[in-house]
Amino acid sequence: MQLKKNKRTKRLVKAIKLNLKRRTIIVDDKLQYFKKKPIPSWIELSIIDVCNRTCSFCPKSDPSIAPDTYQRMSLTLIDKLCRDLKRMKYKGSVTLCGYGEPMLHKEVFEVCKRLAKVSFVEVVTNGDTLNEKKINKLYSSNVNKLLISMYDGPHQKEQFKEMTKKSGVPDDFVILRDRWYDEKKDYGLKLTNRTGTINIGIQESIKTYSHCFYPSYQFLIDWNGDIFLCPQDWQRRITMGNMMQEKIFEIWTGKIIEKYRKKLLEGKRCYSPCTLCNAEGTVLGQNHANAWKKIYKIT
Repeated sequence: MQLKKNKRTKRLVKAIKLNLKRRTIIVDDKLQYFKKKPIPSWIELSIIDVCNRTCSFCPKSDPSIAPDTYQRMSLTLIDKLCRDLKRMKYKGSVTLCGYGEPMLHKEVFEVCKRLAKVSFVEVVTNGDTLNEKKINKLYSSNVNKLLISMYDGPHQKEQFKEMTKKSGVPDDFVILRDRWYDEKKDYGLKLTNRTGTINIGIQESIKTYSHCFYPSYQFLIDWNGDIFLCPQDWQRRITMGNMMQEKIFEIWTGKIIEKYRKKLLEGKRCYSPCTLCNAEGTVLGQNHANAWKKIYKIT
């Protein structure tokens, strides 16, 4: 029994390391500048505000916190995003995940096609709506990586491997992620409290970490164009701006996000929602953080 537990733990650690390595290549190896300022290398896109699952470790499990509104991002907003990214000569990643299940968006394939013209594209899904034809269509829509989070059990691994094989896409196009573990194994995730929103599994205390690089290298765009500091803010407390009203670069270098960025680089989580966050925000983005520190003259 102990041997089986050790094997599961090793697989989990290996999966986390591989995920970090993949993201590190995109985040830390793609430090770009526009108008002499570093631009983000990772953008999370929440294209729809509904999920077909209610996982206990996710805020969507509580309708009073994160209700399904069924609102979805328009292609007009996608086109605006593409124009802004093209203007900055963006070379980073746009990842479809956020506050809902992206594959529930009826125009997900067209969304991917348009984004792929200006960025690296990833889709993160629970896989419930997938079949071989849809996997092939995502690949044909120029998606770079399809990440499938498996919540029901080990049997899903063979199921999705077979599905991928029948789809005819390259083996490395699909990444399968073990998520079927129980609370004792933290569900196969690095759990966070989503800025004080949930408290399940083994959680770090709120004051464990102080520095955070999230707003130095990434942000999240909601279905309506609202931009948030990072994917931890599930209650959508503070918007940095709306991309339909301003260019992304103007929001990225605006007064609101800079106020947070400076304090977090100084190791001060003194503004909401950061005061309630227990996420370790320095795993990625060191190069971006160093670049911003030079600009702000932070030692």
